[in-house]
Amino acid sequence: MALSRAAARGALWRLGPAALGPRRGRMEPLPVLGAPRCQVFRSPECPLSSRATSRALVAAVAAVARRVNARYERYLERSFPRFYVLYSTFTSGIQALFLEVKEIGRIRFRMSRQRLKVQQLPYRDMERLRQFRRDALKAIPIGIIAIPPFANFLVIVLMYFFPRQLLIRYFWTPQQQLEFLDVYDSIRRDSYPDVVQSLALAAQSLPEPRPRELLQQLCSQVQGGARPRLAQLLAVRSLFSGSPLMLNRLQVDHVRALSQVLFLTPHLPAVLLRHRLLSHILEIRHLDQALLRLGLGQLSEEELRAACYLRGLNATHLGRAECWAWLEQWLQLSCELQASEASLLAHSMVLLSLNYSRPSE
Repeated sequence: MALSRAAARGALWRLGPAALGPRRGRMEPLPVLGAPRCQVFRSPECPLSSRATSRALVAAVAAVARRVNARYERYLERSFPRFYVLYSTFTSGIQALFLEVKEIGRIRFRMSRQRLKVQQLPYRDMERLRQFRRDALKAIPIGIIAIPPFANFLVIVLMYFFPRQLLIRYFWTPQQQLEFLDVYDSIRRDSYPDVVQSLALAAQSLPEPRPRELLQQLCSQVQGGARPRLAQLLAVRSLFSGSPLMLNRLQVDHVRALSQVLFLTPHLPAVLLRHRLLSHILEIRHLDQALLRLGLGQLSEEELRAACYLRGLNATHLGRAECWAWLEQWLQLSCELQASEASLLAHSMVLLSLNYSRPSE
């Protein structure tokens, strides 16, 4: 009997102290495999919602920052009104640029996922990509200047004194936007008479007498202050696809004048000038096709004026009806022309817009 009790006690001892009897004091629950420690032991040291606490703290800090920023802006507006205009333009420009970059990324992602080409995009997406690319190219010089250490102060000074040349459109005030568009159009219009004169000189070398006379009459009409009709332009379309009037056969001075019409730098080799001129004209033609699919009625007044400005007409001081009529005529011409007739489309930017404010004859 004593031996059996001793054997039983030895077996219990091998099972561990817990088998000999209940422990004195509080007994903690056994942990569950895979469960976090804070879920097993509901201790005050392990809060249930640390993430919510962090979010509340971030929201409180953001609210304080907004109040401080609002007071700072009111102080600037009262004490330094001119500087406040620059400050507000810069901050709103940063926000607009950030949203634009996000939108460009969305468009690029959709193009990659659906394997779309730029020409297959809707009009607004295509125009947004075109404008963003031009803005990025314009920002490259100021970015290069800012690379050396302590060059930021020089960049700020240059941007303050030369906003039109160095800043992109997001950082222009509304008054600067109208002013700079007029300045750019004035520079562009200085080359319009040179384009018409070069076209008239090139027409003299054409072998066919009847088309030559039509083109010379057209140039004389424009130089006299009249506006050409759409039928007159279509009557000479064959001259711009297989004659000395093609873009790759024009004289260098003629190409330089056309490059200024499209805001392209004329100080490049002739081969590069012709290539850039052709690519930009074809890009406008693709935009025209997308705009036809969208419909002119879907454009806002700002989009309507921007479309006219891109195609050679400064519509900032024109009414909506005048912009509509001019752009409708342009689209009728563009949809009739082929890619091989891009030279006529480039010259039409001058022929259709040079005397548009005057009555047609």
